[in-house]
Amino acid sequence: MRPKEIEKDLEENVGKPATCPTGSDKDCSAAKRKKGESDQDFADRQALESRLCRIHRKIVVLSGKGGVGKSTVAVNIAVALLMAGKRVGLLDIDIHGPSIPTMMGLEGAKLQNSADGLQPVDADGLMVMSLGFMLGDADQAVIWRGPMKMGAIKQLLKDVSWGDLDYLVIDSPPGTGDEPLSVCQLIGNLDGAVVVTTPQKVAAVDVRKSITFCRQLGVPVLGVVENMSGFACPKCGEITQIFSSGGGKRIASDMGVPFLGSIPMDVAIAASGDSGRPFVRHNAASPTAEVMREIIRPLLALEPAAAAAPMNDKIENKEKANMKIVIPVVDGKLSTHFGHCERFALIDVDPKEKKIIKQDELKAPPHEPGLLPKWLAERGANMIIAGGMGQRAQALFAEHGIEVVIGAPAETPENLVNSYLAGTLQSGDNVCDH
Repeated sequence: MRPKEIEKDLEENVGKPATCPTGSDKDCSAAKRKKGESDQDFADRQALESRLCRIHRKIVVLSGKGGVGKSTVAVNIAVALLMAGKRVGLLDIDIHGPSIPTMMGLEGAKLQNSADGLQPVDADGLMVMSLGFMLGDADQAVIWRGPMKMGAIKQLLKDVSWGDLDYLVIDSPPGTGDEPLSVCQLIGNLDGAVVVTTPQKVAAVDVRKSITFCRQLGVPVLGVVENMSGFACPKCGEITQIFSSGGGKRIASDMGVPFLGSIPMDVAIAASGDSGRPFVRHNAASPTAEVMREIIRPLLALEPAAAAAPMNDKIENKEKANMKIVIPVVDGKLSTHFGHCERFALIDVDPKEKKIIKQDELKAPPHEPGLLPKWLAERGANMIIAGGMGQRAQALFAEHGIEVVIGAPAETPENLVNSYLAGTLQSGDNVCDH
């Protein structure tokens, strides 16, 4: 099937407009027209939200770099949740390289249409949807620009009859481009992201960008998974460290997010992906499968995110409202340790125009435990760019609604803010270990 035919097929299989499954709730966001929203946009949003409100938890699996085994992790997370007795869907939004049909043994599967929309493919109880199901030829290249990809992802969410699910696991392509951004905007109340890396520094550096991406969009980071963490001998099970190990755990600690576990390189994982037999199900007794089951424990403990503000509103508010960024300074450049500097640069920023509005410098208050978060919040601060900061301090700032970016280099405040606005801020290690 050619790309235009895929687009036509998606358009022709739009399910009938659905209503809120809990009834005509006047307080439901889908029942309220937004200012300036057209009839078509309003109807589309109602249809989308009526699908999504039947899915209790939505989790996106991200990676900053390709080739880290993100799809393998996504498949095994979904299957492990299914094995835990949950109703689970798996959505593959990798437009250009959909690999889920192969990894689930669903190559050649045909989609069925019903009065309620497109039916996901049932893989032993796991509901699976991928653009790969619409490609007549596995070698067919889908050459689409951003708006077409956004439209396809929207229809895979809106026009697919997912039904009632406990979890929807979304396998996103690597990077922080159109596809993951579209999912965050469309779904709104994402319960969180699982970020996948490998131990090498070249991959671990990009994990920071994925975490920053999540923070900028208000998506909770559920944790980091380090894949290919050593080689598991197929005979004795001993783990041999081929690459440097522990990169994922260090970054999780530096960025103040949970570390979910290390998955070793196991020849059985590669074989299971090629044969379409999910590893965690067909090798359930192996130590590696036990690691995968441990990874989903925090996901099983999630509470529904119904009370959270819709992601679209968060994005709109973030674009409309000015930001106030705090940077600790010494001799005109960023101070290494946040809590022990004498002065702070306080920079007002217009994030929509990506420019600095004004800059002030404040003398730090007396050094007292727990004082700085309240003191800065009272001055309107909502973000900190720092070189290092302890875990407890990060938590205190979060309680006051102040986001923290750590590992920044010793540059001038203006350069740091401009780099942040341009999305090019390079962060290193957290130099604070307390």
